[in-house]
Amino acid sequence: MVLIHASKKMAASIDRVWDVVSDIDRDPNFWRGTRQIKNISKAENRVKRDVVIAFRNSVCKEIVVFDPKKSINIEITEGPIKGKKTIALSNIENNFTRIDVEWNIKINGLFVIFTQIVKKHILSGTQEALERISKEVI
Repeated sequence: MVLIHASKKMAASIDRVWDVVSDIDRDPNFWRGTRQIKNISKAENRVKRDVVIAFRNSVCKEIVVFDPKKSINIEITEGPIKGKKTIALSNIENNFTRIDVEWNIKINGLFVIFTQIVKKHILSGTQEALERISKEVI
């Protein structure tokens, strides 16, 4: 398994940060490895979707579960990577919020020989996404 963690403190309320990160249809604006999203179904706090990612325009099937103003849990069930991505929010001070992003994934198929490169790419992409989100919430 590949474990990746990144976090960022943002000068915004948890409500504002939640409004941005929970609008998952905008993921390609923040997560540059995400090329395109096709929602398959939506029900209450759960979305099933197909996500075209940057790795050779591969498709990942995902189940996204929202715990409002606390976390977004994404289970990647099919594709070149499988596993989980969790985006957790915590209120750390007056109008400051911390976002923690954790990946726990397995790289499949031919991509397995590039595990270290993929890990670096995902970490870098996550850090860049947190920067873009931080600029958006101000």
